[in-house]
Amino acid sequence: MIFDVSKTKSIANTFITELRDENIQKDSMRFRKNMERLGGFFAYEISKSLKYTTKDITTPLGVSPCEVLVQQPVLATILRAGLPLQQGLLNIFDRAECCFISAYRKVKKSGDFVIQMDYISTPDLDGKVLIMADPMLATGQSMVMCCKELINRYKIEELHIVAAIASTEGVAHVRANLPKAKLWLGAIDEEMTSKSYIVPGLGDAGDLAYGEKV
Repeated sequence: MIFDVSKTKSIANTFITELRDENIQKDSMRFRKNMERLGGFFAYEISKSLKYTTKDITTPLGVSPCEVLVQQPVLATILRAGLPLQQGLLNIFDRAECCFISAYRKVKKSGDFVIQMDYISTPDLDGKVLIMADPMLATGQSMVMCCKELINRYKIEELHIVAAIASTEGVAHVRANLPKAKLWLGAIDEEMTSKSYIVPGLGDAGDLAYGEKV
């Protein structure tokens, strides 16, 4: 299943427009906020697919049957760029536990790269719904590697992948390697550069959110 915001009429498209705009990007606080707001939007959409139960809630004037989540999801992200998107999800799923993964592109002298994963901090994921957030789904290699590592360690009930911008190549790679995952995407772009940056994309989400790395 793929949910593509760009195919809908939604205020979320305004957030994506501002994330892409090279002039608005100069305000790193607004960039982080737009990424956070997009995460909140995806949380609402994902929440419609989760399991609920009816619970009687006592009000000052009586009892009301209310629909409540059976279980909070676990919110995972790949450091550092994914933090604002994850925070947006956490604003809605405010009782959720979180998972953090350190993964990055290790570039060879030839210009090729491999994905290096150094660190995972996670709660128990057995029987849990996992939402993995990363702003950019370019080649899809880091996303697949991180998700497969967690799947190998735990019996995850359901996997959702959230990204602000994806490439067609990245989507194909994820669907081929994680066929049961549900994808929630802000937009899908057709091209990538020789260095595997999405075009038109929005640039380096981590640098735009937190400053250029050395």
